[in-house]
Amino acid sequence: MVATSLSLVICMAVPPTAVAVPPPPPNPSDSELSAGRTEAKAKAGKVGELTNQLARAEARLMELQAEVEAKMEDANKALVDLETAEDLAAKAKADAEAAKRESDNASQSIENARKQLDEFAAGSYKQGTTVGSMSAYMGAKSPEDLLARAQLLNAVSGSELDALESMERARTVKANKDSLARAALDEATKRQAEAEQAKRNADAATASAQQAQRDQAGKSKELEAARADYERQLDEAQAKVGGLENQRKRYQDWLAAKQREDAANAAAAQASAPAGPRPAGPRPAVNRPPTGNAVRIVIDRALSQLGVQYAWGGGNGSGPTRGIRDGGVADSFGDYNKVGFDCSGLMIYAFAGVGIRLPHYSGYQAAAGRRVPLNQMAPGDMLFWATRGRIHHVAMYIGNGQMVEAPYSGSRVRIAPVRYGGIVPYATRLL
Repeated sequence: MVATSLSLVICMAVPPTAVAVPPPPPNPSDSELSAGRTEAKAKAGKVGELTNQLARAEARLMELQAEVEAKMEDANKALVDLETAEDLAAKAKADAEAAKRESDNASQSIENARKQLDEFAAGSYKQGTTVGSMSAYMGAKSPEDLLARAQLLNAVSGSELDALESMERARTVKANKDSLARAALDEATKRQAEAEQAKRNADAATASAQQAQRDQAGKSKELEAARADYERQLDEAQAKVGGLENQRKRYQDWLAAKQREDAANAAAAQASAPAGPRPAGPRPAVNRPPTGNAVRIVIDRALSQLGVQYAWGGGNGSGPTRGIRDGGVADSFGDYNKVGFDCSGLMIYAFAGVGIRLPHYSGYQAAAGRRVPLNQMAPGDMLFWATRGRIHHVAMYIGNGQMVEAPYSGSRVRIAPVRYGGIVPYATRLL
């Protein structure tokens, strides 16, 4: 009985499900840990300093990226304006050519009529009446011929002169029209030249901003390399004294395991006790789609392009298109050889699904609908970012603090949290 009771006690004290914990590892003293930490402190401080420098450099890089986007959008606007100016100039040229032809034809008609009049009245001269001298009747072969010549002279001196005067008035009208058309052509040509110069200026400004961005990117890489070197040195210093830290960590892990074992043993001892009901956890938030059918269509069209590559100048109402050259960053990524979207091109495609046509320039898109405060933005609204008042990026809000966008060269259409740095204080609502 005694042996049996002892055996029972031992079995209950060490339940079969308990996991044996190994003996405790060494536990270094606080002074030993302090010495190791002091030794690595200098390296850690340098890493922190370089991290701060890199953070500032990356912030500046983001500012320059915004500058580049603004300049690229300026170039995009200049391209749209140039195309408009070229269309107007082509129409003005066609109108001027048509007016010139009308004026030339009127002048030729007058010249022909004048020649006929000179031929008919070659033998006479004006004497204050509409009847010419007798020399015009000479050579008549019969009375009928003589009468016909008299009638001809009367017609020439009367109705033909009146017709010639009417033709002269018509020629004056056509000449005035020709002059106005040529003036309009001159003005259209001037506007086209101004638009071409604006495009060249925008391209030059874009190239300058892109060069500044590349320079800053180089500085960021240098800082990142320096930080990586100091991090390596820090790792070496920490590894040199890390045995103590690891020993303390292993000891703490052992202690935690021991405590878990004790708790498991206590739980096994009370295994017969009924388990209480588990409290219900919080329900996950439900991302409900927008209720408006048009809004749903627009968002679904934008989301259907997730993963499509960025291509500057790409995208229209039918889908992704080949990008265009920008003379800088987009070219370095080969956007002109890619089929995809830029930020405003994605908006064009999304809203085309409900019959809304947008220009390929985010600055114009910002003015395409009703502006609402950011705190009232709703799914389907367009959000914009600006630098010094110039809009350079657009995205679509899809709810729950998320947006869909075509962000920059080298990226793809994606969903991202709404960025509030540089965002304009309103959303544009078209639906």
